[in-house]
Amino acid sequence: MQDIVASHKLAIKGFATKNPIFVCVISYSATCEIPGLTAAGANRDLMKYTSPADAEFLYYGRCKCIDAIPATPDGKPTPALITRAALQTGNIPLLVIDAGAKVKPSIPCMSFGLEPGRNIMNENAMDYSMVRRALEYGELIGKQLAALSDVVVIGESIPGGTTTALAVLSALGIDARFKVSSSMPENPHDLKNKVVATAINRAGSVSSPYEAVAAYGDPMMPSVAGIASGAVAAGSKVILAGGTQMSAVVAILKHNVKSIDKLCIGTTTYVTRDSSSDLAGLVSAVSKKVPVLSCDLHLGESIKPGLQAFAKGFVKEGVGAGGASIAAMIKSKGRITGKTLLKAIEKDYETLIEIAHC
Repeated sequence: MQDIVASHKLAIKGFATKNPIFVCVISYSATCEIPGLTAAGANRDLMKYTSPADAEFLYYGRCKCIDAIPATPDGKPTPALITRAALQTGNIPLLVIDAGAKVKPSIPCMSFGLEPGRNIMNENAMDYSMVRRALEYGELIGKQLAALSDVVVIGESIPGGTTTALAVLSALGIDARFKVSSSMPENPHDLKNKVVATAINRAGSVSSPYEAVAAYGDPMMPSVAGIASGAVAAGSKVILAGGTQMSAVVAILKHNVKSIDKLCIGTTTYVTRDSSSDLAGLVSAVSKKVPVLSCDLHLGESIKPGLQAFAKGFVKEGVGAGGASIAAMIKSKGRITGKTLLKAIEKDYETLIEIAHC
């Protein structure tokens, strides 16, 4: 596994898998509408399409909810491009769960019946009853997935997720300031800290992780936490496929998962090597039992400038790209490498992004 780096010894072997399954949880938080907070979506009106467009791209290689390919005008693609290539190369099945998406995707998917998250600066993110529903539904699905797979890989697509993660971690007493990542090269830490300070001043202290999610989080967090909890309880291992926002999910799981050593975070080296954030430090502050696995996809060596951008600080991660790639590598016992995936990603970039833009 030459292209996988682990924060804990033997962690890679601990997540060996023969039949992983990938779950993508799509959601929305109105917090993302605060100007300057995220690069997701070309503008405020389009951000609500980010998650459903990602989900549709995973299935079709194109979008139905918008008349465009999810890429910036200068060719920086959605990380769903990486996820799709990894799942297809690794022959890994896919399930999409709608956990509060503002626009519903035109694909077969499962719904938790949640409302989109609200702007935490102005009001609580969710009703407490919706947090409990997300956890309950997630646990039920997680147990079913564990019956089908030895490793459940859970990714997410939600714009503004690192800011709500910062808020939840802060509410739980973890100093996460200047440690969460960003989809932009210039991480807007000062803006994120201001948003969180305003939210905490509005809602005050909380007495449990669930209250923290209701006040400061988003619908993705309890949904992913529930799926992970159910899968672990039923005997499966779980890869939380994402960046620093997954440290907030670990903070939730720490309070209701006995076998937390069956969890890991799977991401890209573009997150773990990001000097403007500290994923390893955040996870360690929450639990020293949860390893971080990261994969090198060699995108900096790509012949495509749009893919090179990932190595230059744009996007870095999303839609479970790192975790899906790690699962493909581990399942293949090393046959699939970062460079193998780079070729597959470049091929899809040519056929799905470049040609579509012509």
